[in-house]
Amino acid sequence: MSDSAPIIRILLAEDDDNARALLVDLLGALGHVVVSEVNSGREAIERAQELGPDVVLLDVHMPDGSGLEAAERITQLVPGVAVVLFSGDQSLSLTEHDVTATAAIAFLPKPTPPRTLDATIRLAASRARELATARKDAESARQQLEARKTIERAKGILMRRTGSSEQEAYRILQRTSQDRSVPMVEIAKAVLASEPGAQEGS
Repeated sequence: MSDSAPIIRILLAEDDDNARALLVDLLGALGHVVVSEVNSGREAIERAQELGPDVVLLDVHMPDGSGLEAAERITQLVPGVAVVLFSGDQSLSLTEHDVTATAAIAFLPKPTPPRTLDATIRLAASRARELATARKDAESARQQLEARKTIERAKGILMRRTGSSEQEAYRILQRTSQDRSVPMVEIAKAVLASEPGAQEGS
């Protein structure tokens, strides 16, 4: 994988112009793409929403409010992004709330050796992708379970209405689904909705 490592799109938020310019050069030399460079937390939030980068490299100290607050908002607004915090403040320590709210995958001191920076960014992007996939899988499993429950309830209604067996009721749903080219769960929802006084989810 290392020969064809995926290109990582980075949003860089650093309020020191010189440090930002050096980081842009360094990140480019490491093979990453800086899709945007900003000097405030507010801008970082706006650009992250617009661009959906893989990684947001964010200075904790920002002139218009804490970088931690920006990290928290970015995490809420741009699911799947990897937040990497960095700071030149050697005395800074993150609280439990900071860690949880920002969902930061890493915290780096400034300056950071190039190889450490590169490895951290690659690991952060990979970890964020894994988390996003896990969330998608969990959501898909939840939807499948809900669909099965809806179909089961619809089968019960059809069995009661038509006196058919469970298999026959399933076939009615299946045939209607095929005839109308509509997912079976949608047919099942229509059956539930047609019940007098029926409430979805009751």
